[in-house]
Amino acid sequence: MTTHADPTTTDEQAPYAPEHTPRLNWSAHAPEVLKAMLRLDAAARKGLDPKLVELVKVRASQINHCALCVDMHSKDALAAGESVERIIQLSAWEESAHFYTEKELAALALTEAVTVLTDGFVPDAVYERAAAHFEEAELAQLIAAITVINAWNRFGVTCRLVPGHYRPGQHA
Repeated sequence: MTTHADPTTTDEQAPYAPEHTPRLNWSAHAPEVLKAMLRLDAAARKGLDPKLVELVKVRASQINHCALCVDMHSKDALAAGESVERIIQLSAWEESAHFYTEKELAALALTEAVTVLTDGFVPDAVYERAAAHFEEAELAQLIAAITVINAWNRFGVTCRLVPGHYRPGQHA
């Protein structure tokens, strides 16, 4: 079943590129890891606003170039009541700050710092900004949610998992 546009040829439009095949269906070969990841993901989301979690997941997935996770979490964000406009603006959230609350901006900055550790570390200013908007328990959950989506991204990117087939809530 395909959820993306019909790739038929018209006079005005060339056909879409063919869908690639995944390198590996890792979850079929590591079902216990999948089960553990699903439990970890559910635990990391506890106590957090579902729309905030999806924004964080989309942004980390954009940074990591995980097409499957961008597809999945954009759809889940829409299903959770997030607006198309705010999802579209995520890739330029710093220039589109007026679309987000200060708390969301702090979460997005923390998401970027935790996701791009190759820059060295999570800067104190970014951490302190997040700590000013989240109670400690909620901040711990947010850090866990960011960490978990980064792990999911590594599976998706490494195995070249195919976007476009996910239905919102499919893995809930």
